[in-house]
Amino acid sequence: MNKLDPLEIKKDFPIFNQKINGNSLVYLDNGATTQKPIDVINAISDYNITSHGNPHRGAHELSIRATELYDLSKAKVKKLINAKHIEEIIFTKNATESLNLIAYSYGMEFIKENDEIVLAISEHHSNILPWQRVAKEKGAVLKYMYLDEEGRISLEEIKSKITNKTKIVAVAQMSNTLGTIHPIEEIIDYSHKMGAVVIVDGAQSTPHMPVDVQNLDADFFVFSGHKMLGPMGIGVLYGKIELLESMSPFLLGGDMIEYVYEQDATFAPLPFKFESGTQNVEGAVGLGSAIDYLQKIGLDNIKSHEKKLMEYTLDKMLPLSYINIQGPKDLNMRGGIISFTMDDIHPHDIASILDSYGIAIRAGHHCCQPLMKYLNVPATSRISFYLYNTKEDIDRFIEGIENVRKWFGYGS
Repeated sequence: MNKLDPLEIKKDFPIFNQKINGNSLVYLDNGATTQKPIDVINAISDYNITSHGNPHRGAHELSIRATELYDLSKAKVKKLINAKHIEEIIFTKNATESLNLIAYSYGMEFIKENDEIVLAISEHHSNILPWQRVAKEKGAVLKYMYLDEEGRISLEEIKSKITNKTKIVAVAQMSNTLGTIHPIEEIIDYSHKMGAVVIVDGAQSTPHMPVDVQNLDADFFVFSGHKMLGPMGIGVLYGKIELLESMSPFLLGGDMIEYVYEQDATFAPLPFKFESGTQNVEGAVGLGSAIDYLQKIGLDNIKSHEKKLMEYTLDKMLPLSYINIQGPKDLNMRGGIISFTMDDIHPHDIASILDSYGIAIRAGHHCCQPLMKYLNVPATSRISFYLYNTKEDIDRFIEGIENVRKWFGYGS
């Protein structure tokens, strides 16, 4: 497909055939989770109908089919992010579990007292809480890179916070609240010069733009399937093979062992030593199908479409004096997320009223309470785009915003 046509794409998504509160669905909560095309739904159904078995365990046909499908999905992930080795791809439950795995298996083992761990203030709680625990238990120092007035991390901030005492830097490639695309290449390059390992949260970036972990030189990279047209319950951890080999397993149990003795055990090689227990094969199959769909459309096309949609939306929102937009105004510095507040109207009221018109958005702190405190706002409303969103969706959203004002007696 040379050009992305969201109206044609929307036909692939059965959820848009229904009415929500009597209205056609406008779905603008893609930062939380995305909808599934029929290809993904069918792939999961076909697996359960024809190939369901426990992978890597049985000699019978169904176990063999499940193993082949599971391993094929892993190969698709490897290609998607351009990992060097298939052994560098670990399937997890979601990005949150991936980050916890790194914190426990790498952080707890290699962080020492007075070492520094550096995060961005805009991080999701999933990339804060594990490092808080590591810092407390190991006696390390937890530091934050703060944002400028446009929600960006400046080069000066990077160099002032990352020092030769820094051992871990954990930062999202794209903020789930502000949409800011952080200068991840510069952060990684400078962190490596200081001797630090870099963990990149790609939950918001991977579904929306091409990602190349080798070009980034990321040490670890994580993302979730459900934010990129796949099912919930499947996530990815990429790690450089030499780092993964140096780490102890996070979870212990079936399929991750080489041999178990009465008093000791040896563990299986990568990636199996980090994939304890029966895996979510149907989730892996769904993720693999989602990757096929996204690559058919083209991630460059998706990025370009969202940028045009962002420009269209901001052109309509910025003239509204009662709207306050958080994050960068420069379209080259942000992805398809807009967080905003409205004068005198709480974000939860905005979301509830919009829902009555069939418009789905997010309201709250977006699992970023330290960021909310830094911005001095209790909560924001958030819209987030994907490949099936149209200008008509935005027009409905803007009309809905005007109706919210009318509900509260403004602009009637």
